[in-house]
Amino acid sequence: MSRVPAPDAPTVLALVQAGGQGSRMDVLTRERAKPALPFAGSYQLIDIALSNLANSGIDDVWVSVQYQASSLDEHLQSGRPWDLDRTSGGYRRLVPEEGRGGHPGFSTGNADDLYRLSDHLRAHEVDLLVLASADQVFRLDLAEVIQQHLARGSECTIVTTEVSKRDASHKAVVVSDATGLVTQVLEKPAKPPTGTISAEVLVFDRELVLDLVDALHRELDGDDEGASGLGDLAEHLLPRLVARGATHAFALPGYWRDMGRPEAYLGAHRDLVRGRVDLFDDLGWPMRSNQPDTMPALVRSGAVIEDSVLAPGCVVAGTVRGSVLGPGALVERDAVVEDSVLLAGARVEAKARVSTAVLDESVVVGRGAEVGALHTGRRLRDEDVTLVGRDSVISRRQTIPVGSRLEPGTTV
Repeated sequence: MSRVPAPDAPTVLALVQAGGQGSRMDVLTRERAKPALPFAGSYQLIDIALSNLANSGIDDVWVSVQYQASSLDEHLQSGRPWDLDRTSGGYRRLVPEEGRGGHPGFSTGNADDLYRLSDHLRAHEVDLLVLASADQVFRLDLAEVIQQHLARGSECTIVTTEVSKRDASHKAVVVSDATGLVTQVLEKPAKPPTGTISAEVLVFDRELVLDLVDALHRELDGDDEGASGLGDLAEHLLPRLVARGATHAFALPGYWRDMGRPEAYLGAHRDLVRGRVDLFDDLGWPMRSNQPDTMPALVRSGAVIEDSVLAPGCVVAGTVRGSVLGPGALVERDAVVEDSVLLAGARVEAKARVSTAVLDESVVVGRGAEVGALHTGRRLRDEDVTLVGRDSVISRRQTIPVGSRLEPGTTV
């Protein structure tokens, strides 16, 4: 059991909720869990949550994953990249099983996931439970959150971040007073009173939250499919905790972005190449990953590269602007890639053009083909981003219209 610097030296368990299908990411999550989506060329989204926990001194970490779990296993290597492969404590992966009351199936939200795992969590006797999503880009020292939690005598601490009120209507909105005491949590309100939302990182007193989860299950009576009725945290569990008067907010000081939609996924990569993402600024706070063994990136004579990130193994002979290229991506001479993300092994042949698009692994864009179009509007929308599923082949001189969604393995 891990310990963080704090007066009481509490024991801590982190549960990373690696989520379900991630259907809003469409063809990019047909064959992978959303936390397995690459970010910044060389990383996967789940690396961020695990690195923040490991750097914070929390080394007892469970990962709950239910959709395409095998897409994460090879990458996570039993927690080895984060020094979590240990005899006592360390990394543990949890998958759906015949469980509570004999009810099978996937959880229907992160609070329901807590209910389904509560027997395991009760058997693991720790003081505090850290809950973290694996879908966000952020940098955070959880030791500071835990220290505040203890100092204020909190039963729950919600890490918060600021977004526009328009974006807040899709999130859990957190209302607090001048002291940081949370007075209200609203689940996806139509008219948010504030742009302060949950960053989907929370600290709980473990025994209390598990007691509340069980009590809510009895009150809500679940359903015939085995769901507890708890849904997401902000539906029932957080309002019940807030009503007890000991839930506080912790304001995330830096960059945060949820990666649940195509526009956010491309938007975070735009922020990366523009220098707005603080994730990699501190060498003492490394983002760790299972990096591929490959040659460094290669830039050929005559290539043009502007405001872009190239992962190891890339070869660029054409033009790349405002884009991120994953390991082994290839841009041939006279090809143009702009405002796009190319995942591992994607190939753009000569005289082809890729604009405001995400190409999944091993996609081939044939000579002279055009994929998407450069977005010039003020606000990027999902329908502005063209998505091409892995192993797809776009034939020579084909045009893929803006906003298209090509299923994995498509040939056009």
